[in-house]
Amino acid sequence: MPQIPEKIHELTVGQLAARSGAAVSALHFYESKGLISSRRTSGNQRRFSRDALRRVAFVRAAQRVGIPLATIREALAELPEGRTPTEGDWARLSESWRSELDERINQLNRLRDHLTGCIGCGCLSLDTCVLSNPDDVFGERLTGSRLLVGRTDSANRRGPASRGRGPEAECRD
Repeated sequence: MPQIPEKIHELTVGQLAARSGAAVSALHFYESKGLISSRRTSGNQRRFSRDALRRVAFVRAAQRVGIPLATIREALAELPEGRTPTEGDWARLSESWRSELDERINQLNRLRDHLTGCIGCGCLSLDTCVLSNPDDVFGERLTGSRLLVGRTDSANRRGPASRGRGPEAECRD
């Protein structure tokens, strides 16, 4: 891993990528989402403060456990401007994320438990499949085996034969 001399207080995007293990494109993306920030030199090059290393590590660790970027951004926004997350910050934030992660784990366990029956059945029917239609959320409104989302505008472009049909026209059998 490349060493950066202590006298250098700012990093180029390449140095930050090499030290953090994140791709340059990921760092640009993180910056566009407000997770890290840089200043521009007179030559319009990005320069990141050294604390960006800790912020990137924080973001990547949170992502690894499935925390959405929007939630990570909100957590970082709670910190005073420019301050890097500390061990205490991580402990506090990870504790607040624990219930969300526990619920996600429970959902995945339920899906795993239903998967064997679904593969054995093979129907993937909206009427009976707990994977395609958990809690029968579409059963009250629609019929058919598959709901095609966002097709209401295209129904008008298909021609007169499809006009006047209800929401069930947006499902395929």
